[in-house]
Amino acid sequence: MTTGTHQRRKERIDRGIKVRTEGIYALMSWRELVYLIMPRFVIIVGLLVAPLMIPDMYWQRVISIVCIYALLALSFDFLAHQVGLVSLGGAFFVGVGGYLSAVLNSVFGFAALLSIAVATLIGGIVCTLLLLPCLPLRGVYFAIVTLMYPLFMARAIEALDILGGTDGIMGIDSLPSAWMEQYFIIGMLLLFLFGMRRLVNTDLGLVLRAVKDNDQAVRASGMNITSYKALAVFIASAIGCFAGASLVHIYMWAGISTFALDFSVLPIAATVIGGSGTLVGPVIGCLILVPVSELLRDFGTLRIVFYSLILLAFVVFRSEGLMVYGQRKYHQIERWKKI
Repeated sequence: MTTGTHQRRKERIDRGIKVRTEGIYALMSWRELVYLIMPRFVIIVGLLVAPLMIPDMYWQRVISIVCIYALLALSFDFLAHQVGLVSLGGAFFVGVGGYLSAVLNSVFGFAALLSIAVATLIGGIVCTLLLLPCLPLRGVYFAIVTLMYPLFMARAIEALDILGGTDGIMGIDSLPSAWMEQYFIIGMLLLFLFGMRRLVNTDLGLVLRAVKDNDQAVRASGMNITSYKALAVFIASAIGCFAGASLVHIYMWAGISTFALDFSVLPIAATVIGGSGTLVGPVIGCLILVPVSELLRDFGTLRIVFYSLILLAFVVFRSEGLMVYGQRKYHQIERWKKI
């Protein structure tokens, strides 16, 4: 294209960055800096502004629930696509973290925030120890075993009438304020998200991906793959236990429903919609899926049909997920450049 005496051509915005270096950003202008940080900026600001933009108390609570499911989806995506362990134990993590925090708060008198922190750490250890015998399993076998844990725990509590039985544990303290509830969970979601993104790019993340791709080669290198899998399970389960511990302080009640399979199934669906293996994609999937699920609540059990149709549409027409599709389109943005 010619304008006056100048000629211009279209050029991808990221071309200069990729030409100068591969994997390490070498920035030559503020425009390139904006290009790189804009997606992160949109996610961070969007989450932080959402409670201010929604005055309705019900939908503010939905934002907190979105973050709870996003933490579970992040946990699932990390285990499945960075370590190769497909876990259906999201409900198990939520239940263990929820009950631990409820007991610490209602029985031992721990403050809400302290009980959440302690339940996250102890819950991660407990879940890891219980799953330790299952770590040699892979694929569908590991998934089936992890699915059995929440079912077993729920039936054991009901049959033995422990931890409040079917009535659950009541009288749990809420977080200090509604705003504290909102921004504490949002802040922790962002912290876990960017912490996990850094982790997968470290040497430890490289080893975990090697375990997923070829665990025999890692074992032949003299590394104990069981210890690496256990560490990954601890990280994932601690995130899930944090989500469960936060949830019981939101509702001020802990019961068998914390082991509900929704906490295992919905994060997987969100990962499919958002884009598996991206870590950010599952969060975006939850931002779509959880509010849609709430909007369809008036349809009763029929909402499962709409829910299934949405998931089916994404699997058939956008199987890569929104995040991967969005990344590709974003990097294809072009601008006019003088030549």
